[in-house]
Amino acid sequence: MNCLRYVDNHAIHKGMAMVDTALETRLACENWSEHLHRVNASGFTVIENLLDPDVCQRLIDSYCEPDIFRSCINMSRHGFGSGQYKYFAYPLPPIIATLRSCVYPQMVPLANYWNTKLGLEPPYPERHEDFLSQCHDARQERPTPLLLRYGAGDYNCLHRDLYGDILFPVQMAILLSEPNDDFSGGEFVLTEQRPRMQSRVNVVPLRKGDAVIFAVNRRPVKGARGFYSVFTRHGVSEVRAGHRFTLGVIFHDAQ
Repeated sequence: MNCLRYVDNHAIHKGMAMVDTALETRLACENWSEHLHRVNASGFTVIENLLDPDVCQRLIDSYCEPDIFRSCINMSRHGFGSGQYKYFAYPLPPIIATLRSCVYPQMVPLANYWNTKLGLEPPYPERHEDFLSQCHDARQERPTPLLLRYGAGDYNCLHRDLYGDILFPVQMAILLSEPNDDFSGGEFVLTEQRPRMQSRVNVVPLRKGDAVIFAVNRRPVKGARGFYSVFTRHGVSEVRAGHRFTLGVIFHDAQ
């Protein structure tokens, strides 16, 4: 991608701001009971066509605008894989702030149910801003939403997005590029490790604008002797050609 071409930062934020009401309405129309059931049963769920193609393109274009990011990470330098990602700075672009504030409360019932079964305390507050206050009180003050860019040969090693002692147990990733048109390869991969069992792998099919909500670290699963923890990691397989962009929406902040 040519990052030398001019991108109007004001236009990007204005365009994103126009999306807020439509995005709130779109999210309100989702069958959240079904999504909660899927995440609880399988560790993930997919929301199809959450973002329109023009919104995806505006987010991709914003990758070249340095003022909206707090840091840039080259993955190979840290052994994370190959590719690059950038963390957004506060204040977040309105569309990302909307995703955080609207999706978080829908996931709170599941998060608190998991905490109960795993013996964890305290319960999560209903509002995302109250949860962020808990993060900031624990010195987790840096925003974690990010844009990821992969080119041919790039990949993301299996990992967990843990940024401190406080975490929300689910997160979201939205594919901004179209498979087969913009890139090939680059499948989103989830693995689950269960006690005394081999890891289970899910390759989650996504199209442009689709969002996947999935477990960050662990979730409870009922067994013959009660509940046990299933540990989750996620990653991206090697991109064979083209460019793949993803928006990551993590609900806890970082130290």
